Amino acid sequence: MSADDGEPPSSPSFVGYFEPAAKFTISPIVAPPAVDRSLPSPPRSIRPVPRLKISARSHAFRKRFYPGVSAREWNDWRWQNSNRIRTVEALARIIQLSDDEYEAIGRHRGPLPVGVGPYYASLLDEQDPNQPLRRTVVPVNAEYIRMPGEADDPLGEDDDSPVPGLVHRYPDRVLFLATGICSTYCRYCTRSRMVGATGEKSVKKSHLEQAIAYIEATPAVRDVLISGGDPLSLDDDKLDWLLSRLHRIPHVEFLRIGTKMPAVLPQRITPAFTRMLKRYHPWMSIHFTHPLELTPEVAEACERLADAGIPLGSQTVLLKGVNDDVETMRQLVHGLLKIRVKPYYLYQCDPISGSAHFHTPVEKGLEIIRGLRGHTTGYAVPTYVIDAPGGGGKIPLLPDYVVGREGDDLLLENYAGRIYRYADRGGRLGLNKAPPCE
Repeated sequence: MSADDGEPPSSPSFVGYFEPAAKFTISPIVAPPAVDRSLPSPPRSIRPVPRLKISARSHAFRKRFYPGVSAREWNDWRWQNSNRIRTVEALARIIQLSDDEYEAIGRHRGPLPVGVGPYYASLLDEQDPNQPLRRTVVPVNAEYIRMPGEADDPLGEDDDSPVPGLVHRYPDRVLFLATGICSTYCRYCTRSRMVGATGEKSVKKSHLEQAIAYIEATPAVRDVLISGGDPLSLDDDKLDWLLSRLHRIPHVEFLRIGTKMPAVLPQRITPAFTRMLKRYHPWMSIHFTHPLELTPEVAEACERLADAGIPLGSQTVLLKGVNDDVETMRQLVHGLLKIRVKPYYLYQCDPISGSAHFHTPVEKGLEIIRGLRGHTTGYAVPTYVIDAPGGGGKIPLLPDYVVGREGDDLLLENYAGRIYRYADRGGRLGLNKAPPCE
């Protein structure tokens, strides 16, 4: 066995999904070995790949399905990206496709292609088409059924786009769509109308320059969210160029990156990448879906970002049959805090065309928030929002804890269902509600 094909760590492959809380653990991050500075630097033609964690599950998957691939190649995010599973034949080699999945993949045309990296494919259940992660990345025929209220651009982003690749909806911030490429395509993507639509060609630099020029000429913009596609699909030098251009605009005070790459391709988070990011101090919103994503590799990637001073928040889409119960969401938010990611938003699934099979009633989201608030630390409770169709923006929703009013007393229900009185002289809140029977 070669030096770079060492045995995998003895740690568990996943943060315990549906395990008791006491077993909900992540392996400690092991410091990399010291570098012998007496050795000559590698030739420029050899691209250095850092030694990253490989879980026992990833190791077994690589040996089974990619026996000729070394650990060094496996940990190279460019190798992962260029070897994504893109066809029904390639996917059928990894998992046993149901008739529904097989037919749906064969029907696909246009944007939102099938695309799953080898690392993320290792997390899919080989036999169960209803496994949560598998449902999010493998097409089914329900995608081709358009229901009332659905639209290709339900949030009206195209209507709020002053120049190509830029959405300016809120007064002081813009959404910068730096790429249309993702390493793994989610079947419920808000921008399913556009991602992967250009044959995965890079966005033209002239369009990036046009968007930057708009921001430079609009002093009200103080906050730029770089998204796509996934901006971390860009090489370090391209992302460095974009961040540097935005960073030197005097009125831009706040840079953010929206990405799913740390969850689906943690090998992307290299030491060199985090050193580059550290120069610009961006915040990062990471799209996490389910506790099965919280692997040792992901923990290491998030720890590396946090150690570089990058504030991390999560954005999760509420999905039917994937994460729409309190216990799954509790395990997800607890696991995120352990790897230094603050649960930030829980989104109601956007009504894109063909997404009805992912939708839950709104009361399900409120039920989950009620099941978290008070039952765990407030840091673990995300804000539940609906992104209003037609460009209305994010609207937060909370369970209603006001149960009535008696004179100057406001009647409130706590997390345990008990009623408490709060002296609220002169207030009117709760007058429209009948007081509860005590």
